[in-house]
Amino acid sequence: MNHPAPPAVARRPFPAELLDTLRTTFGDRVSNSEAVRAHHGRDESMFDPQLPDAVVFARSTEDVQAAVRLCAQYGVPIIPYGNGSSLEGHLLAVQGGVSIDLSEMNRVLSINAEDLTVTVEPGISRKQLNEALRDTGLFFPIDPGADASIGGMSATRASGTNAVRYGTMRENVLGLTAVLADGRVIKTGSRARKSSAGYDLTRLFVGSEGTLGVITGITLRLYPQPEAVSAAVCTFHSMADAVRTVIETIQIGVPVARVEFIDSLAVRALNRHSNLTLREAPTLFFEFHGTAAGVEEQAQLVQEIAAQNGGDGFEWATRPEDRTRLWNARHNALFAMLQLRPGSRALSTDVCVPISRLAECVVETEADLKTSPLTCPIVGHVGDGNFHVCMLVDPTKPEEIEEAERLNHRIVKRALAMDGTCTGEHGVGLHKMGFLVEEHGVDTVDTMRAIKRALDPHNLMNPGKIFSWAV
Repeated sequence: MNHPAPPAVARRPFPAELLDTLRTTFGDRVSNSEAVRAHHGRDESMFDPQLPDAVVFARSTEDVQAAVRLCAQYGVPIIPYGNGSSLEGHLLAVQGGVSIDLSEMNRVLSINAEDLTVTVEPGISRKQLNEALRDTGLFFPIDPGADASIGGMSATRASGTNAVRYGTMRENVLGLTAVLADGRVIKTGSRARKSSAGYDLTRLFVGSEGTLGVITGITLRLYPQPEAVSAAVCTFHSMADAVRTVIETIQIGVPVARVEFIDSLAVRALNRHSNLTLREAPTLFFEFHGTAAGVEEQAQLVQEIAAQNGGDGFEWATRPEDRTRLWNARHNALFAMLQLRPGSRALSTDVCVPISRLAECVVETEADLKTSPLTCPIVGHVGDGNFHVCMLVDPTKPEEIEEAERLNHRIVKRALAMDGTCTGEHGVGLHKMGFLVEEHGVDTVDTMRAIKRALDPHNLMNPGKIFSWAV
């Protein structure tokens, strides 16, 4: 028993001739075994697995093009697959079809260090990319926590811990190669930093969650590795004090690279999971990038702001190994929080609000969670108004799932009432389809649907995600 899904849609027929043709084309890079299909039919969401009918392991744009053309010929859905780390059911084969696994397309195609750009295939992970860039003096900063693929990060418009300084995938994807639903290959954007030439198709595909085409190449912005990096941890008496510190830091223009909020429950989980000794209280993690003098000035300003809001004892992590341990603990927060209630599953939600409403939104959410019998730690990339609630439920108890959905609904409704969004970075997928009209309005969603129908008239590209095909 999992949380409610959108109205059920029947699986489409999967012709045996298509499987035979795929095998003729791709040989042993096609599989319809139960184990392989199961691996590609689940993600990190609470939804029950929904398996594709077959999996194709692509190694090039031409492979993707061939697979898409065959699926289009037989009217069979296509679901792009990266690292499987999505949280909202993005990759589930709700209507069956072929999962195109892009993990073997993991090359760096070109590094243009003088222009601060790199072009990569979609299957490369962010860690693999930064390892390839290590000797260039450059790095790619977008860090959603999970070691997601760059293609998946582009498709979901991911962000993460560094977004407060470096932006999201929306700001950092310069151009794309994509295979459309009929097998045509298009290229959007260029390596130029700006353009006024026609529609911005790059931004259209960034965040489209695989519903408009399969991304097979991405050109990204890069940044110089900072001369100096410093990290700090500070605890507070209340969530409001911690969030107020973040708001004031952003409003006076301190260019912090990362600022993460962790409530006392999440701190307890991190201490147990990562052998830390942090005080179990609302906590902020900071990181500062820049010159040695700039980092020192930023840190001093933030320390003064924190002290004015009751922040206790900045603890510095200046050695690289200490910073790595701290941020690794933060990145493992989901797995750590699951250990607060062994055997539980996490129904995770995220919202984002204007920074001026963040404290109000977090405090009201905290009050809601205190009235619930569920264990619900909060973490957040609060530097850009985004926070996450992890609701731990017993998957065998429908009443707990219902309670988690009730909380999720209240959290999202609150964010929308504050002129925020139902998801800051997880994406819509299956889980947040019901909130899209409320956030954008009927006419806006109809415009999205019209674009989908123009590019994918037979609804083959990851059908059943973001919004329903029918009005």
